[in-house]
Amino acid sequence: MPITDQGGFFARNRWFVWTAGIAAAILLLAAFMSLRGDPVPVRVATIERGNIRSIISTNGKVEPINNFEAHAPIGTSVKRVLVKEGDHVKKGQLMVQLNAAEARDQIARAMSQIRASEADTSAVQSGGNREEVLTLQAQLTKARAERDTAQRNFGALQRLQQTGAASPGEVKNAQDQLARGDADVKLLEQKQKERYSRPEVARVQAQSAQAQAAYAAAHDVLRQLEVRAPFAGEVYSLPVREGTWVNPGDLILQEADLSKVLVRAFVDEPDIGHLAPGNPIEVIWDSIPGRLWHCAVNSIPSTVKLRGTRNIGETTCIVDNNDFKLLPNVNVGISIVTAEHQNVLKAPREAIRQGDGSSFVFLVSDGQLRRQPVRTSISNLTQVEVTSGLQENAKVAISSTNTKPLKEGLQVKVVQ
Repeated sequence: MPITDQGGFFARNRWFVWTAGIAAAILLLAAFMSLRGDPVPVRVATIERGNIRSIISTNGKVEPINNFEAHAPIGTSVKRVLVKEGDHVKKGQLMVQLNAAEARDQIARAMSQIRASEADTSAVQSGGNREEVLTLQAQLTKARAERDTAQRNFGALQRLQQTGAASPGEVKNAQDQLARGDADVKLLEQKQKERYSRPEVARVQAQSAQAQAAYAAAHDVLRQLEVRAPFAGEVYSLPVREGTWVNPGDLILQEADLSKVLVRAFVDEPDIGHLAPGNPIEVIWDSIPGRLWHCAVNSIPSTVKLRGTRNIGETTCIVDNNDFKLLPNVNVGISIVTAEHQNVLKAPREAIRQGDGSSFVFLVSDGQLRRQPVRTSISNLTQVEVTSGLQENAKVAISSTNTKPLKEGLQVKVVQ
């Protein structure tokens, strides 16, 4: 029977045996560790009591409430500028004066038109100008005299015809001459009463009204060439300088009473339903860091409009601005407080999870996660009010630091 040299084999392959043993040990250890499971590192938060506010964050714009804009009524030059931007002005104070030479010429031309229309109106009312009236009166006097003479001749011939001293032809000629005299008198009397036809009278009246309107318009232009403050306020825009030319409609000056300003907030469509009259509003302006202005919602959006890429509704509030720091037309940040609760339990938003149609958190208890149903109320960007399901100082998991998903019964260790 052959004898096998086993001792020589193991001696020659000792390194292989050791390597296989080590590998087997590692595999056994890994299997054991996978069954046992290392605690998952997680970040946690402590449930605390405090105040919480539900806020709509958006942007807005400042507008003057009582605003005055002066525009050039005609093309002209700027004669004098008596104020500068930021000046406080009194009611009636002269701020800018424009060149009025052309406006005065317009007034003179309008006055000339008025004088001409007054003469035409007088002529219409009196039946013509003085020369025409006197000429017509003389013609009428002459016609009446000739008619009276024809009347006497006709009467005399009628009497002579009765005695045979006048022929029927002579009587007929006298009668025709009397008729012509009557017609001439009536025509001249009609001319005296109605010298002008109705269209002519209407034209004269229209010219008179046009002349009066031109005169009033010229005076209005002249008045606008002196820009005076209609109320006490601040000059916040003054784009013109002395000697510059302005075209009709160009902006000359803007003035407003800035002791109170209107803030128009642009609220995204999904948030409109949370608004209510009286909601507190906080206004910030990047140009003055740390400054906060307070007001309240005084109107609810009645329509939704497109602003850029957003569907928004507009709500407004009035801000006290006694130090005149908020300027018209600046863009501001808006925080609208739609709800505020005092001394309530608060949890981070990221700790609240949803599942099976309800909210829950993962409580950290004895190094393990336990699923805990909760009820919530108002929230903001970072926190949620918890109304039931948690106690003060409870520890809730936020997330793992190694991306492992959180689940019921998971062994965890808290990390900072």
